[in-house]
Amino acid sequence: MNVLPLLLLVAGSAAVAGAARRTPVPAPLLLVAVGLVVSYLPGVPGYTLDPEIVLPLVLPPLLYTAATDSSYLDLRAQMRPVALLSVGYVLFSTLVVGWAVYLLVPGMPLTAALVLGAVVAPPDAVAATAVARRVGLPSRITTILQGESLVNDATAITAYRVALAAAVGEGATWMGGVKEFLLAAVGGVAVGLLLMVPIHWLRTHMKEALLQNTLSLLIPFVAYGTAEWVHASGVLAVVVVALYLGYHNWQVDFATRLQEEAVWKMVAFVLESSVFALIGLQLPVVLKGLGRYEGTRAAWYAVAVFLAIVVSRFVWVYPATFLPPLLSRRVRDAEEAPTWKSAFVISWAGMRGVVSLAIAFSIPKSMHDGSPFPDRNLILFLTFTTVIGTLVVQGLSLPPLIRLLRLPGRDPQAETLAEANAQAQASRAAEQRLDELLDDQGNALPPPLADRLRHVLERRRNSVWERLGAVNPVTGETADDTYRRLSREMIGAEREVFVRLRNHRYIDDEMLRTLLRRLDLEEAAAYRETA
Repeated sequence: MNVLPLLLLVAGSAAVAGAARRTPVPAPLLLVAVGLVVSYLPGVPGYTLDPEIVLPLVLPPLLYTAATDSSYLDLRAQMRPVALLSVGYVLFSTLVVGWAVYLLVPGMPLTAALVLGAVVAPPDAVAATAVARRVGLPSRITTILQGESLVNDATAITAYRVALAAAVGEGATWMGGVKEFLLAAVGGVAVGLLLMVPIHWLRTHMKEALLQNTLSLLIPFVAYGTAEWVHASGVLAVVVVALYLGYHNWQVDFATRLQEEAVWKMVAFVLESSVFALIGLQLPVVLKGLGRYEGTRAAWYAVAVFLAIVVSRFVWVYPATFLPPLLSRRVRDAEEAPTWKSAFVISWAGMRGVVSLAIAFSIPKSMHDGSPFPDRNLILFLTFTTVIGTLVVQGLSLPPLIRLLRLPGRDPQAETLAEANAQAQASRAAEQRLDELLDDQGNALPPPLADRLRHVLERRRNSVWERLGAVNPVTGETADDTYRRLSREMIGAEREVFVRLRNHRYIDDEMLRTLLRRLDLEEAAAYRETA
């Protein structure tokens, strides 16, 4: 097995994603563009998107990271719009796009057109999260888009299986499709509910962070594989488990959280970068075998499908946004009043991604009777152009659109004030607990050590308030910024001494690692993450 193409893919996509951070272009778009260009360079190996790898091996960890980074409480508060998009819109889009393609492409069976409709129906979890994070969407819109993209893959995959069964001659019926969807949805949620408690119990009872993080890497694959084994939705199983573990993550020890965050950031970065690069690299594959559709006709079909995708989302989102509050007082009382601007952004933020391509590549080449699957190569091509079109057109235009609409984004001042109030309450509780412990003779400490505990607590409490205060007129820093910078300089001086002592053989490498780890933890405590 030649692993060089895989290494080139990972290294190249990581380099492009890193470079994208220095440009105003979102990383997914730059990766797709570079993949398109590289796909025709001489000597570049052919990369074929294998659904047997993407769906069970790439999709679960990407869903897991997106779900653990989401808020269970926010998603629960937005459950109605999320359900309308992740279930209702996907089915609506499947029917609209399928019917449009059936009318547009001469000779294409309706069942094959519905297969295409299901394939391109779900907006992508990775794309939605990446763009929302980059453009700073309001929290409610971000929650709705993330929640939709976490669940809609299950709806689309089930709709695809039903349409495919009808297309290849398995005699699928609409009632059978509804039954399969309900079984997949209920089964996926049930598997997630059954797994989440024992998995969390294991995470909290393992004593070594290394073992806990090994378990963490296995969780999405276990959830997905178990659900698919019982013919349920692996997507929903992963999402349910991830939301539960993310909600209870505070119960895991700090060492596990520190390692887990770093590990999953690396995994998500590598997978996301490779996935978007792979999308661009598929161009030679999807163009091969177009046959009678080569030329301008295929291009017109691609434009028509793209427009059907965009228009159908607007047609669904606006009624789904404004009708429920008009018809239900309970909805009006429970939710903030929607605006046409937020509905417009949600309608426009419907980028497709690798899941659509992976499903399309899983379409069999032949029917049950041995005849070729009708227009399979055209379906691949239209899926590819839809993914590229939504990523480029909608992805590039979304940031200026948000600026043009002047949507209220996050309020850093209000968020810092909320953080400071929360820290103040926590500090009072910690100070009270410290006084209780020091009153016990078994916890007696020398005054300098007790004062050090109080000083650390005071430093943690004041640091947030200082971010609201005035800045240094010379450096432009807050007092908290200056404190952290000086702390880092001091730690850097200590680190240089430890290395010099190691180089002169006063201490060995094992002791150096112990001392450096201690300094690393001190530096981590002094520096909160701002990226």
